[in-house]
Amino acid sequence: MSNGAAKNKRVGLICGGVVAAMIGLAYASVPLYDLFCKVTGFGGTTQRAEMAPGAQSDRTITVRFNADISDSLNWRFKPVSREITVKLGEEKLAFFEATNLGTKASTGTAVFNVTPQKVGGYFSKVQCFCFEEQVLQPGQTMDFPVSFFIDPEIVDERNLDDVKTITLSYTFFPAKDAAASDTTASLAQDLRERR
Repeated sequence: MSNGAAKNKRVGLICGGVVAAMIGLAYASVPLYDLFCKVTGFGGTTQRAEMAPGAQSDRTITVRFNADISDSLNWRFKPVSREITVKLGEEKLAFFEATNLGTKASTGTAVFNVTPQKVGGYFSKVQCFCFEEQVLQPGQTMDFPVSFFIDPEIVDERNLDDVKTITLSYTFFPAKDAAASDTTASLAQDLRERR
């Protein structure tokens, strides 16, 4: 094999390797980004926990609740309480209420986020109704519980000293729409911004 043919073969192998790596990264990017958000709280992604550590500070934060509904889901959806005050590390339970206003059974799926987004890594949910299909019969009203706490380690983050209020938002979509799209969370954000 001539020197030029060997160079061409090497360049071809390098190009093939780069293409294969790019395809691999494209397939891995969504789960890697999801993992990154869960670990860091980036984009308001909350954490999951088995249980709260218990109140460990006198510092309190007000948690406000927001409820939105897709225009294509004939439900009424609202928080039972508009806000509660929480001590760091203390587990709290809040309820959201949904009513099917239609004449047929329908299924919805809720997505959520917290704002300001920088607190996502310190807002932990113990129990949540999000991402699970919820079926409501015509006229049926159902309460959905959310159990959560704010990680006491938030006090170690100096850039979070100004946080006095956190908003926990849920948006219900028809189940088929929520399941069919990985962009549901951004749609929920767009819906909130329009209101």
